[in-house]
Amino acid sequence: MEYEIITDSCCDLPLEIIEEYQIEVFNFIISIESEELVDDMGVSFDKVHFFKRLKEGATASTSQINVHTYIEKFKQYVEKNKPVLYLAFSSGLSGSYNNALQAVEILKEEYKEVQITIVDTKAASLGQGLLVYEAAKRKREGMSLNELVEWIEEHKNSVHSWVTVDDIKHLQRGGRISATAATVGSILSIKPIIVMTSEGKLVPYSKVRGRKKSLHFLVDQTLAGIIKPENQTIFIGHVGVFEDAEYVKKLLESKEVFKQIIITSYGPTIASHTGFGSLALFSFGNEK
Repeated sequence: MEYEIITDSCCDLPLEIIEEYQIEVFNFIISIESEELVDDMGVSFDKVHFFKRLKEGATASTSQINVHTYIEKFKQYVEKNKPVLYLAFSSGLSGSYNNALQAVEILKEEYKEVQITIVDTKAASLGQGLLVYEAAKRKREGMSLNELVEWIEEHKNSVHSWVTVDDIKHLQRGGRISATAATVGSILSIKPIIVMTSEGKLVPYSKVRGRKKSLHFLVDQTLAGIIKPENQTIFIGHVGVFEDAEYVKKLLESKEVFKQIIITSYGPTIASHTGFGSLALFSFGNEK
């Protein structure tokens, strides 16, 4: 039976992939300097201008997807009797996943049959995007909904996300570290390394002095845990630092052979929390 794959804009996939695989997307809302913007995957959102505002010190916040929005979108498929697979942004970082579950329960009170499967990816940005991308390819190859859900549940805890934040002061502006820690970190050129846990939460992993060292650290950690790189598509995500992303790509290619390496920028939702200059590597590796 035909089914629909839906995700949300936190997956940060390039718009061309979203369009090629006809993936439906829920859009997060970003607030920056009293202005509300829709994270529409780059259809109309000007990422370059948004990243420039972050670089200049603007602080942005995000809103989770509410129950009503989920109901309205899911209802369209329920009324067509078309099954849906929703691959959601990590429940460890947002209440959106629980809102989606609540929406399904409300729909079940109104409709006899509600064929909506919701999977907590326990991932963010292109870690989530990597799962969505691989799911879309397998759907196109003919994998059934049940088989695909089983595949995702089996592999989602093998998604590795290695992240570095360039502007430590952005973490202070967002209330994530103290002013003292930010000041000391800036003086010492400290670059925090962050990872995604098996519970779907982003946590500090290490601190590296200097930008170049932080980029090498991401590459080394990715290669240390990766499985069958020759069969993998690797994502490199960044916030306004394409040159650094190219540097990381060349580093990877000098040490290993990959099926494909895709460079793309974060979406504004994730960039709001990491700040300008953040860079990350996403791959499949040993189970976390």
